[in-house]
Amino acid sequence: MCGISGIVSSENIAKDLLNSLRCLEYRGYDSCGLAVLKDKKIIVRKNIGTVDEVNAKERLTHLMGNIGIGHTRWATHGGVTKENSHPHLSMNNQFAIVHNGIFSNYQELKEELVDKGVKFLSLTDSEVFAHLIEHAYEVCQDVEKAFIAALQRVEGSYGVAVLSYHEPQYIFCAKKDSPLILGLGEGRNFIASDINGFLEYTNKAITLDDDDYAIVSKDKYWIKNIATGQKVRKKPFTIEWDVETTKKGGYRHYMLKEIFDQPHTAKQALKIERSRIQGLAQMIQQSQNCYLVGVGTTYYVAIVGQYLFAQFLHRHVPVISSDEFHQTAILSENDMLLAISQSGETYDTKMAINYAQSFDAKTAAIVNVMGSSISMMVDQVIMQGSGPEICVVSTKAAFSQMLILLRVVIEVARVQKYITDDEYTVFYENLNDFPTILEATLNEQSGFVRNIAREAIHVHNWLFLGCGVYFPIAMESALKMKEVSYMHAEGMPAGFLKHGTLAMIDDKINTVVFVPPPDQKELYGRTLVAIEEVKARGGTVFGFTFDEDKKSEQLLDRMICLPKVHYLVAPLLEMVMAQLFSYYVALDLGRNIDKPRNLAKSVTVA
Repeated sequence: MCGISGIVSSENIAKDLLNSLRCLEYRGYDSCGLAVLKDKKIIVRKNIGTVDEVNAKERLTHLMGNIGIGHTRWATHGGVTKENSHPHLSMNNQFAIVHNGIFSNYQELKEELVDKGVKFLSLTDSEVFAHLIEHAYEVCQDVEKAFIAALQRVEGSYGVAVLSYHEPQYIFCAKKDSPLILGLGEGRNFIASDINGFLEYTNKAITLDDDDYAIVSKDKYWIKNIATGQKVRKKPFTIEWDVETTKKGGYRHYMLKEIFDQPHTAKQALKIERSRIQGLAQMIQQSQNCYLVGVGTTYYVAIVGQYLFAQFLHRHVPVISSDEFHQTAILSENDMLLAISQSGETYDTKMAINYAQSFDAKTAAIVNVMGSSISMMVDQVIMQGSGPEICVVSTKAAFSQMLILLRVVIEVARVQKYITDDEYTVFYENLNDFPTILEATLNEQSGFVRNIAREAIHVHNWLFLGCGVYFPIAMESALKMKEVSYMHAEGMPAGFLKHGTLAMIDDKINTVVFVPPPDQKELYGRTLVAIEEVKARGGTVFGFTFDEDKKSEQLLDRMICLPKVHYLVAPLLEMVMAQLFSYYVALDLGRNIDKPRNLAKSVTVA
């Protein structure tokens, strides 16, 4: 939801701290600020706008000091104002804090502090923490004890970092249900909401667990438990991502780069050790009931998985949006939950995992971010290895997750004899060919997609239709259109048309149809019926089709004809091209593509 950064060094840190915030800006971008400590004085500069806009207003890089914290915000409590932006100072300027998460009891704490004479400058829940520490320090005259006392008063979720002129060589930080990671450098150390905050400077990291706090200096760190004060031993891990993968690489936007990254993403998904795939497959085989959960894009990924389980294993696997899981799941120790999360920090998905574990159900996850909370919560995890995804809108991460689910399903199908060894071999031959086909298709078709998108920017209402597994592909593609273009878009099964949606068809709504290969006769026939229903009522239909599909060509107003591929990967190929279509619509509409309004990359609060 928000990005936290901190650096302790033997040299001035302002430029590197600002750069760290740039690398975290996809987590929140309506305001930002820095707090730097020098000569026992904390200087805070902050404002509304992007990191670069605030730097231009506040001259953040002119700050001087060897220790500082920064924050880039996605508003929850209090509007987008300079006063509500972080960092927040305590009343007597002894402490500065940055916070990600929500203090659920902040209102009662605020009332208590106001009664003691504290004057609040913002409407945020976060500012409470700065005043709590200062009041605790007045009693104990010890920063660490005051920090713990404040942590023990707040309820809810937090990743929090604190500067104090009483201890000018340390950053104090803590975590509960909101990510925080230490980066270990030479002569300087870092804290950040995720590894992108310091990947440019070090690839050594330590993940804080819930109820951990840390004290960080330029060459040392201590991790302790909030409740006991006991030291916690943690082994650093090495980040395998290359810093260059976080750069745009000449592309206009991260979204475009990440769409064109997907051939490489496919190769990485296919390189995941078979033993990891088999381990998850075995857990699924042994479970009485297997639930798939995700939220937003990963919910649609999970529904793709549901269709794959039904198609290849003749098994119904319930899919529940993470935020509703505790309302509808019926669990026992013989069941399992498979969670899908790009960030590994998604609050609702973490709560679903906790709920499943309360029934002693097994848990597994497909996650992209090393050292993330979900990757450490579950019994078994597959790290998808997609590399950093900087654009708020997920493309390559979701694509990778679908490929991994496909690999898991056909692994179970082979073991349970739903497919033969020969069929298994054919499937993998086609999977291994897919990255090359995808790369060629992106390069060859992007111009055609751009032209169709340019013709469509006057359209404010869209229907995205698909049958079978193409239905969740349609829903995910409609979500992309909503997220990045701000246009109204609905994804639905093509069969829904005749049950109410046909009433919407007129010259102001365009329909996008995902047409299966003709050799998938049942799905193909149902999809053509839907096209004809829209056309019969004067609707405009744009479709993704495959070579040698003459029937669709005669029906569609516009089409992108894709090379023939195996039916296993055909939905994925169409989904990637739909991502590109939404990107170009948003581009021509002048949208803020990498940072769409009102959205954040990693939703770490309820």
